[in-house]
Amino acid sequence: MDVQQFLNALTPEERDLVQPGVSLRGLTTLRVGGPAALVCPVHNPEQARRFQALATENDIPQFILGGGSNILADDQGFDGVVLKVEADRLVQQGEVLTAGAGLDFDQLIARSLDLGLTGLEFASGIPGTLGGAIVGNAGCYGHEIGEFLLDAVVLRPDGRIETVGPEAFGFRYRETDLRETGHVLLEARLRLQRGDVHSAADSRAEKIADRRRKHPVDLPSAGSWFRNLPAPAPGERRQAAGKFLEQAGVQQMHEGDAHVFAKHANMIVNTGKATSQEVLTLAARMKQAVSEKFDLTLIEEVRYLSDATG
Repeated sequence: MDVQQFLNALTPEERDLVQPGVSLRGLTTLRVGGPAALVCPVHNPEQARRFQALATENDIPQFILGGGSNILADDQGFDGVVLKVEADRLVQQGEVLTAGAGLDFDQLIARSLDLGLTGLEFASGIPGTLGGAIVGNAGCYGHEIGEFLLDAVVLRPDGRIETVGPEAFGFRYRETDLRETGHVLLEARLRLQRGDVHSAADSRAEKIADRRRKHPVDLPSAGSWFRNLPAPAPGERRQAAGKFLEQAGVQQMHEGDAHVFAKHANMIVNTGKATSQEVLTLAARMKQAVSEKFDLTLIEEVRYLSDATG
């Protein structure tokens, strides 16, 4: 692995973009983490291909980052290249929106309503970027972002840029195939619909108000820590992990500055200077409490970014 060779190969314009030693604490919503060797902002497909190629040539691990939600970064940092997708253009063609993967997801929802298009208001208030939402198949209230995807532009690990349909993602609950394949999502086309914008705006306001009541607003958090459990019977909704965590009595738990959020047992908040080890220990205690009380194994939704990731 040779970070210096990566830097030496950059043009002056590229060098102005690439940032060495950037703290992941500032790039993640949980505000935990040490430095990344290199952070490479990506605004277009050619930048993505260029940075990916240089990382591959120099045998440097890579990690794709959007808005930094659903991520716990290790205090030791990440000795590799972080491709931070920031492409945020938005173009309307009838009921179809073409959006950069780096566009803030909630901003996309607000702008879609401004354009007279409805459908995404169910996801109002979900943090992160559109790319992160699609890669993690974000959803709530019985809907998922994968329902709206027409196609997407991705960068393959071999350097090819291609347009793929929804079948390439393997959409499933809070997951797609992209995390395993190493494809970088750059842009997506979503099909929405013309509907009652006023009613959709009211629904959006309700969803945001509900999130403010239940979710941390003033404290750093990665979002829901564990995935909801499978439905008890076909046709029924999944069982909220928070319900089992609450009944297991985890809401008073804490490790240092890492605390279980008082209003939502499936969230960990950083009340000051929580370390990654404190967060990991707290999450393990929460998981163990549910296992002991209900004989259930919770699965983490939050991803852990460390040198082992690459």
